[in-house]
Amino acid sequence: VMFDLRAEVMKVFEFFEAWAEERNITLKFNGMPCLVEGDPQMFRRAINNLLSNALRYTPEGQAITVSIREQESFFDLVIENPGKPIPEEHLSRLFDRFYRVDPSRQRKGEGSGIGLAIVKSIVEAHHGRVQVESD
Repeated sequence: VMFDLRAEVMKVFEFFEAWAEERNITLKFNGMPCLVEGDPQMFRRAINNLLSNALRYTPEGQAITVSIREQESFFDLVIENPGKPIPEEHLSRLFDRFYRVDPSRQRKGEGSGIGLAIVKSIVEAHHGRVQVESD
């Protein structure tokens, strides 16, 4: 199915608007409409998981920026948020099921530990790849 990825991002923004406002976090979008082929509900779920994670780790009063950059035969969906840097040794495992950079979050009942693994499986099912950078 062909769908506009930008429209799916906007739906996720609407869903998280109240939580972002509560934490005084601004949600920004850069990019034009971008027609892609795939399952729009699955893409929305992946964006939902990524944005939920970004909101959880963005300090109050800061901004999260989502950008779509169309290339010739693919696109980049980039989610940027300020926050505490992730140590290098954790980056390669971030999309593993149940992996947590901070194990104490498991006891606090925050998240299931599979959100980023779900993102990875959705993206790979659509012949894409995920990556993370932290500095």
